[in-house]
Amino acid sequence: MVHWYESSIDRQLREAAERGEFDKLKGLGKPLPDAGREYQEDWWVKDWLEREGATAGVIPPTLALRRDVEDLEVKVDRLRTEGEVRDHLAELNERLRKARVGLMDGPPVVLPPVDADRVVAAWRERRGKS
Repeated sequence: MVHWYESSIDRQLREAAERGEFDKLKGLGKPLPDAGREYQEDWWVKDWLEREGATAGVIPPTLALRRDVEDLEVKVDRLRTEGEVRDHLAELNERLRKARVGLMDGPPVVLPPVDADRVVAAWRERRGKS
């Protein structure tokens, strides 16, 4: 005797297929998008933006925060004084703190605080100041 178990999800999928609900899906018979491309860590973000028709300016605050951390060097290089750099880093670290404890909308962020002294030292070096 063969014992066969069908979960409720499997049953729902089977019944939907029997009703033909999957017969006219968009992209039926076509390869999956991005098949064969190199894996990207934020693939789901790009997929969401494309699917929702969103632009880079309309993303959840935690995703914007991740972008700010990635672009930190470019941003601080536009600042003129060490005080401006330190103020920017203090504001960024406060946003990171809020994101880590769930006070910001969007996917969770587990980025550590930015080391202000390290960033300022690199900023000075790029400006030719010691």
